Amino acid sequence: MNKQLEKLSSKLVNAFLNNKIVAPLPLKYTKKLKDAQKFRAVCESKINNPIIGFKAAGTGIPVIKKLKEKEPFYASIFKRNFLQSGKKVKINKFTLGIELEVCYLIKKNFFFSKGIITMKNVSKYISHIAPCIEVVGYRQRKKGITSFGDLCSDFGANVKFLIGQKKKYKKIKIENLKTIISNKKIKQSVIGNTNTVYINPLNSLRFVLNKIKKDKINLNKNFYVFTGSTVGVVPILSKGIYTGKIDKLGSVKATIY
Repeated sequence: MNKQLEKLSSKLVNAFLNNKIVAPLPLKYTKKLKDAQKFRAVCESKINNPIIGFKAAGTGIPVIKKLKEKEPFYASIFKRNFLQSGKKVKINKFTLGIELEVCYLIKKNFFFSKGIITMKNVSKYISHIAPCIEVVGYRQRKKGITSFGDLCSDFGANVKFLIGQKKKYKKIKIENLKTIISNKKIKQSVIGNTNTVYINPLNSLRFVLNKIKKDKINLNKNFYVFTGSTVGVVPILSKGIYTGKIDKLGSVKATIY
């Protein structure tokens, strides 16, 4: 590991652990997704906190095309960033927004599976399903998104995840469920659909599981996969309670302050 990479990764890890903001990373670590993924992996390896799952990011096909990428990417989610519905989340001016997602709880026997995960066999590894809110933002002094590398290099830009009530998994038509996230206090409301998530959330899950296999990751426990936003990145216009609802799955809340 070269000295600059060591220094910058340690600085970003410190910001991650202590809710600090640091100077933007050099472009050589963020411009290309391949380089950003390597930087993210180095940072994640320095975190002494349990990984409880993984997130898919960049799952909107129009965004993938606009930024000239071929596919989404994934990042690890640590226990310290995982909250129950309704809990408080502190934001800052580098917070990008809030997202509403479908979350799956995956059985640990996935790690002993052989072969690739397909749309036909992915369901047998799912234990539960739930609605989830992700608050996204940087630990760096920068705004906006110019590449997937921007997001990926900064721990996938995940600030906090809040999960709603889990339901035992059964097959439903996940590809066309209406979603909405709102802040009633300021009458802010954004409508979405699960079909905006990399074809559908189940396909996004399949993508993440195959990436985990390829990278030879084994948590040896049940774990969560957050499949990407059904409403895009919704700007947080005011502090207060944001409520997300997904048809057939239920609701989830985040208290922003």
